[in-house]
Amino acid sequence: MPLILNGLPPLSWAVAGAAIAAITLALLFFTNRRLGLSSGFEDLCSFVVDQPYFRRSSLLAAREWRLPLVGGLLVGGFLSAALGGGWHPTWALGMLDEALALSPAGKLAWMFGGGLLVGFGTRLGGGCTSGHGIFGLANFELPSLITTLAFMSGGFVTTQILYRVILGRGGQ
Repeated sequence: MPLILNGLPPLSWAVAGAAIAAITLALLFFTNRRLGLSSGFEDLCSFVVDQPYFRRSSLLAAREWRLPLVGGLLVGGFLSAALGGGWHPTWALGMLDEALALSPAGKLAWMFGGGLLVGFGTRLGGGCTSGHGIFGLANFELPSLITTLAFMSGGFVTTQILYRVILGRGGQ
């Protein structure tokens, strides 16, 4: 199946899985750190939000490796898009545009609201899908299993509501 944006063949799941495993193991064995990206976002917030939550020592102490990780993900994504056939920003939301016909301001509000919900769930769950679903499960941590099941269940339910109710594609 080709990728949505530019028709390139996707990376093999085995290669991608092995790369994620290698990164996870390298972080664990060489730095004794957990893989997770939500705390990287907390790092970015700590530069502009002056609240005790963003000033805790455990967060600030990991900046030296977490900020380069987040930056590398952004640069890697950009390079992948640029080298794989190009990238250009768009307001197109596909089937969602057909169903909701949102203005650009409405789309920003939709994305902002979704981001708030994801952020709330991440903090409620004590971490993100990469922290729990990759690292926590690799360490056989029961809280990570429960949290990953909750993330996945929420995703399944949200997908069904979007696809069947909002987009009206339930009979297909």
